[in-house]
Amino acid sequence: MITVKKIKAEDTYFLRKQILRKNIDLPHQFEGDFSEDTFHLGVFENDELQTIGTFMKVDLKELKGKHYQLRGMATSEKGRGKGFGKLLLKFATNQLEELKIDFLWCNAREIALKFYEKNDFKIMGERFTNKAGPHFKMYKSITK
Repeated sequence: MITVKKIKAEDTYFLRKQILRKNIDLPHQFEGDFSEDTFHLGVFENDELQTIGTFMKVDLKELKGKHYQLRGMATSEKGRGKGFGKLLLKFATNQLEELKIDFLWCNAREIALKFYEKNDFKIMGERFTNKAGPHFKMYKSITK
């Protein structure tokens, strides 16, 4: 059985460390993890956490309106290719619509570009590199 639900920040740390921070000198706990406006989602397969995402109220000067940033999205090796990321984004989009948010944005790793494009994200600006590698700033419209 597949379920999507809100989880605690601490529930995201294992996958953040295992997938996103493996051999990278960056913290697995994010500034803003415990902010009142932040929420964390998990996709579970048979009660096992497979995909995570953190959603923070962070404005982006390039966009007008209300924004949330997606951070720390990751899927376990075992959960890849099963549509869990798409499911998590759909659930998050519904949550953000209820909050009357205009845009969801992220700093997408270059290797995940196609995934985000398939989920209606558009590239904004030029490619950039940080400690985690090459990225693109991307966004999607939430309110219709």
